[in-house]
Amino acid sequence: MIQVILFLVTVGLIAAGFVWFADRPGDVIINWMGYRIETSVMVTLLTIAALIVAGILIWSIARAILRSPEQVSLFFRHRRAMRGHLAISRGLIAIGSGDTRLARRSADEAARLSPGDPLTLLLTAQSAQLAGDRSGAERAFFEMTRHDETRLLGLRGLYIEAQRRNDPAAARRVAEQAAQAEPSLAWAGQAVLDDRCAQGDWSGALKALDATRSLLARDDYRRKRAVLLTAHAQALEDSDREAARVAALDALKLAPGLVPAAALAGRRLAEAGDTRRAGKVLIAAWRLNPHPDLAEAYASVRLGDTARARLTRMQSLADKSPEDQNGKREGAIAVARAAIDAREFKIARDALAPFVTSPSKRIATLMAEIEEAEHGDDGRVREWLGRAMRAAPDPVWTADGVVSDRWLPVSPGGRLDGYEWRVPLAEIGMTHPVVDAPPPPLPERKPIVVTPAETAPAHPEPMAGAATASSGEGVGPVTALEAAPLAKPRPKLAETKPVEPIIPVVHAPDDPGLDSDLDGDPLAEKTSSADGWSRLKGLFR
Repeated sequence: MIQVILFLVTVGLIAAGFVWFADRPGDVIINWMGYRIETSVMVTLLTIAALIVAGILIWSIARAILRSPEQVSLFFRHRRAMRGHLAISRGLIAIGSGDTRLARRSADEAARLSPGDPLTLLLTAQSAQLAGDRSGAERAFFEMTRHDETRLLGLRGLYIEAQRRNDPAAARRVAEQAAQAEPSLAWAGQAVLDDRCAQGDWSGALKALDATRSLLARDDYRRKRAVLLTAHAQALEDSDREAARVAALDALKLAPGLVPAAALAGRRLAEAGDTRRAGKVLIAAWRLNPHPDLAEAYASVRLGDTARARLTRMQSLADKSPEDQNGKREGAIAVARAAIDAREFKIARDALAPFVTSPSKRIATLMAEIEEAEHGDDGRVREWLGRAMRAAPDPVWTADGVVSDRWLPVSPGGRLDGYEWRVPLAEIGMTHPVVDAPPPPLPERKPIVVTPAETAPAHPEPMAGAATASSGEGVGPVTALEAAPLAKPRPKLAETKPVEPIIPVVHAPDDPGLDSDLDGDPLAEKTSSADGWSRLKGLFR
C-alpha cells in the first residue's frame, strides 16, 4: 500500500512539473561550431531526458556484454551446486533407509560436484560407516578437522572410530583436542573425565569435572565431586593420611550421606585423637544412610575401649537410627555384633528378635554364632546356617551386575559413582522375605458322589461280559473312583451350518450352475403352446 502511494505521489510531482513548464514557455538557443539551434524549454528537457535514458541503456548493454562470461560461469556453478545438493539429499535419505549402494553412489557424485561442501564430507563419512569401511570413514572425518566449520564434527567421528577399534589412547587424544577447542562440549568433557577415572588420575578427573561444571546440574556436580574426592582420599590413605582426611571431610561437605567418605573421615579423625568430631561425622552419616561400615568405624572410634564400652556405644548409635525398616535392621545387627563380642547373648537375642521370623543371611549367621558361643549346640548352629543359605540376600555394593566387597568409585562399565548399596536382585523384585514362610493350606478334597442316573447314558448299549442286574435290586451310590472305568458318554456334536463364501459366486446366464443337475428351479414356470400363439399375435397388433 505504501509503494502504491509513493508511485502516485511521484507521478503527480512529474505531472505538476510538466504543467509548470507549460505555463512558463521560453526559448533555448544553442550556437555551437557554426550551428544555431533554437527550441523551446520543454523540448530541450525532453531531449535531455531521452539522452540520459539512451546512455543508461547503452551502458547496461555494454556492462552485460562485459560480464557475460562471469554470468555464464556463475550459472553453471549454481547448476552444479544444485546437482550436488540433490545428490547429498539422496545420499542422506539412503543412509537413513539403509541403502548402502545408493548412499555410496550419491557420496561419490556429491564429492565430484561439490567437493568442498561440509555436507559432502559428512555424507562420505556416514556412507563409509554404513558400508563398514572404517578407514574411509576415518579419512573423511580427518578431512573434516581441516575445516573450521566441521572441525568438531570430525573430532567426534574420530573419537567414535577410536572407540570402535578399542584404541583408548587415540580416543583420549581426540577428546582432549575437542575439549580444548570447545570446552562446552559435553561429550568431550565426559570422555576426558571417564579416561582420567579409568587411569586412577583423580586430580586430573577433578580438573576435568570442574571444566564441565557449567554443563551439569548443581546436585549432580556436587555428588560427582564428592565421589572423586573420596576416591582421591582412598588413594592417599596409606601415603598421606592428613591429605586423605582433608579430602574426605571436603567430600562430606558436598555429600553428607556418602558412606565411604564418612567412614574414612571417622577413622582418620579417630587416629588423630579427635574422637568427638569423628563421632559427630559418623552419627550424621548414620542418620542419613545406616551402613555396617559406619557402625564398624563408630565402634572403634576410641582405641583401646572394652567390649562392653563398644556395646554401649552401639546401643546409643542404634537409638539414632532412622525409623524405616532398613535403619532398624542395621541398628539391631550393630548391637548384636557388639553384644556377641561382649558375650552379652541375651542383649544380642533381644536385638535380633524382631527379625528372626524372616531373617536375612547376616541375621541368620549371627544367630548361629550366638548359639555356638552361648550353648555350643551344633544342631541349632547347623539349623541357623541352613536357614542362612536359604535366607533373603542382604544389601551389598553392586554395579553393572557385579558385586564388590567394598565401595569403588568407578563401576566395571566405567561409570562414575556406579556402585550402590542394595540387594543384588532388587531389580527383578526379589527383595521380599522368601524364607520360613508357611506354605498355603491345601484345599480339602472330598469324594465326588455320582448317582446311576448321572453316569448311565441315555441309550446304553449292551457290553460284552457285562452283568445284568435284576429289576428288584437297588443300586447304591457309586463314587467317582468306582465310576472311573465306565465309558463316558460322548457329547452330541452341534450341527454346523454351511459357511457362506466371502465373495458370492455369480453364475453366467447360460451356466446351469454346479448343482443344476440335482435341483430344479422352484420358481420356473411352464409355458403352454397357447400362451406362445397369443404372444405371437400380440406382436402384430
